[in-house]
Amino acid sequence: MSTRILLVEDDERLAELTAEYLSRNDLTVSIEPRGDAAEARILSEQPDLVILDVMLPGKDGFEVCRAVRQQYRGVILMLTARDEDFDQILGLELGADDYIAKPVQPRVLLARIKALLRRLPTAGDNPDSTDNECQVFGQFRISQATRTATLNSHPIDLTTAEFDLLWLLATHAGNVLSRDDLLQELRGIGFDGLDRSIDARISRLRKKLNDDPENPTRIKTVRGKGYLFSKHDWN
Repeated sequence: MSTRILLVEDDERLAELTAEYLSRNDLTVSIEPRGDAAEARILSEQPDLVILDVMLPGKDGFEVCRAVRQQYRGVILMLTARDEDFDQILGLELGADDYIAKPVQPRVLLARIKALLRRLPTAGDNPDSTDNECQVFGQFRISQATRTATLNSHPIDLTTAEFDLLWLLATHAGNVLSRDDLLQELRGIGFDGLDRSIDARISRLRKKLNDDPENPTRIKTVRGKGYLFSKHDWN
């Protein structure tokens, strides 16, 4: 079954060219030019991935992302203005899985889409698999096979990108991972000294893990080095 993508873009010509390129690469693309209409379509159609522009008529991309994130389980890739660090961080804080700056080359967009889709669970995934696919620390449990995490037996609502980061940290528990390590593993790019996407996701994860933002003990900041997932403090 072809991967379904909803492209939310009000530039008609750009949307058509993008959809045509992606369609030639075996993706099924629908176009929605309005933010307010996009919200309803995302929730009703549940596409595999949403490409969401920020500047939209009716409702901007940030508002759409905020409104659908709790009920939409697919991937949200936001298109942000180039060099607008605030846009990128805000999108991630609202639950976007990744961002890419406009203007973007179609082949770069396709590569990013494929990378994001590879992280989604497939029908062939075995939820009973135990081959290094589950990590347990006290009352915290995370499963790669089912892509779920629980704390004190309560499920943690995670975006695709948040799960990937949390899994990476958990599988390296007790070891410091630098921003460069994390970005290389998750996005295939190095840390340029400016990218704040990892910091934004760490902040969201701490909230969801009931970790004190002022004095975190579960995901610790190691000054000048990176982040460390604790093996303890999970009871």
